[in-house]
Amino acid sequence: MKKGFTVIEIIAYVAVLGIIGTSFSAVLLWSMKTYTKSQIMQETAWNAQRAMDIMVQEIRESKRVYTPTALTSQLSLATAKYAPTGHMESFIDFFVCQEKLCLKKESQDPVALTLDNVRVTSLSFLRVQSSPATESVRITLQVEYKNPNNRPELISSVELSSAASVRKP
Repeated sequence: MKKGFTVIEIIAYVAVLGIIGTSFSAVLLWSMKTYTKSQIMQETAWNAQRAMDIMVQEIRESKRVYTPTALTSQLSLATAKYAPTGHMESFIDFFVCQEKLCLKKESQDPVALTLDNVRVTSLSFLRVQSSPATESVRITLQVEYKNPNNRPELISSVELSSAASVRKP
């Protein structure tokens, strides 16, 4: 009696190993894409939420909405928060610059509030004045993940809306 494997047994063994290996690779690849998609969505949402939180906080701490232009994509606020010594107020602006949300304090260069890996696709401000004493701003912000190669797992977009009232001292 000869000991060993027949050709049929070897082919069956290789086929089973191939199926198991292919299945394992497919599950691993799917898991990696799902993890990447989750990270991209989380990063996009974090950028948008952080930017929205900063704008809402600045509106609440401002003295009034200052409207030097009629643009709905720019918000200008008068605030005592960044006033230079000897002045009662200063001005800050929120606007889109080079696909980023920027904050510009009076006589300073703009500072980006969103990171390089996302772009602001839409920003609008609606000034709401329900009474002479109450001044509010409604903000709509849309941010998407930069995806130059159009990879499906890197597509992510977030749209946030919020409103904040100026808390006059």
